[in-house]
Amino acid sequence: MTEPAPNPLDAWRPFRGPFARWPRTADTLLALFALFLTLGTWSANGAAADVPESTKFFAFLLVLFGSLALIWRRRHPFRVHVIVMLASLLGHSDQLLGEPLVALPFSLYSLGRYEADKQRSVIGVLAGLALIALYRLMLGPLDGSDPIALLAGFLVWYIGRRIRFRGEYLRLLKERAEQLEREQHAEAEKAVTEERTRIARELHDIVAHQVSLMTVQAGAAKVVAGKNPDGAREAMASVETAGRQALDELRHLMGVLRPGAGGDERLPQPGLKYLARLIEDFRKAGLSITFDIDPDPPSLPARVDLSLYRIVQEALTNVLKHAGPGAETRIKLSYSSEQIDVVIENNQAGATSLPGTGYGIAGMRERAEVLGGTVDAGPAGPGLFRVCARLPIGDNTQ
Repeated sequence: MTEPAPNPLDAWRPFRGPFARWPRTADTLLALFALFLTLGTWSANGAAADVPESTKFFAFLLVLFGSLALIWRRRHPFRVHVIVMLASLLGHSDQLLGEPLVALPFSLYSLGRYEADKQRSVIGVLAGLALIALYRLMLGPLDGSDPIALLAGFLVWYIGRRIRFRGEYLRLLKERAEQLEREQHAEAEKAVTEERTRIARELHDIVAHQVSLMTVQAGAAKVVAGKNPDGAREAMASVETAGRQALDELRHLMGVLRPGAGGDERLPQPGLKYLARLIEDFRKAGLSITFDIDPDPPSLPARVDLSLYRIVQEALTNVLKHAGPGAETRIKLSYSSEQIDVVIENNQAGATSLPGTGYGIAGMRERAEVLGGTVDAGPAGPGLFRVCARLPIGDNTQ
């Protein structure tokens, strides 16, 4: 067995760490880490030694809410970033926090990673950098570490933004691959449907034509069996011939469908050169047919040749079914360098008891439309019925 082709997207499988596997748990632990680290830094600086307990409690609430806001950093990155900055500013106004909250770099990263609105993301990072610059200015004269602090804040946001772009790119690739797979599946289903329709048309034309001939000949044999045994035997011989032809065409069609069966070598596809034999079969069935064709007919592409034959076959079968034996029929075939025209016209000799499938004219139209041609069928005057088919020769070489 052949192995399935590898999916191009399987070549790159990102590592899924705890932040991807358990996002809510990881974000909660991150928020607690930021909370305890900020409290530890606050206590180590000793900035709150000489302030009232109520102020200390207020500062603790700021640190608490500012840090725990990171739990919602994925779904509301901009709001979380605003909360962290406000907590840092309020804490600085009471001279309690010497530095912004430890949560600030995490909120900057989340802003770049999860904020879909580019404008809000840029505004947020600029506000964050301004907050860092404000803290550095309040601490004392500027030194060489200040640009590094600003650059570090920007890099944290930028890394998050690049990871977001990478994720979006991979998501678009996956969606495109899935779309292509759906389109290929739809094309395959369309091809199967078209092939089924083609086979159904072929089976209809083969069976309807030959069975109609066999039914008419069998009916004629039944009528003359008592008075003209030789005529009955001749009619039954025609039934046998029609049956054999139907079996040969069905065997040929099945051979084409069976892979490796060499079906194309069993029987040539019917076409323009077989029209004379087809017309003779219908004459034996009782139709009076006049065949008019321009001299030196062109060499037709295979699909046009087969469709022309099947249209004439179906039209004559309909004449036999609905007008009955004895109906006078005229076939005129003309052509040019670009198209070939065939007209089948008959009078309404008399009704028959042969049932119709209702797909004859529709099948002729489908055959013509596949090639870019047309079929018009309908009454052409008192007691007349006409089928006009126009098939382009063009590049239909398949």
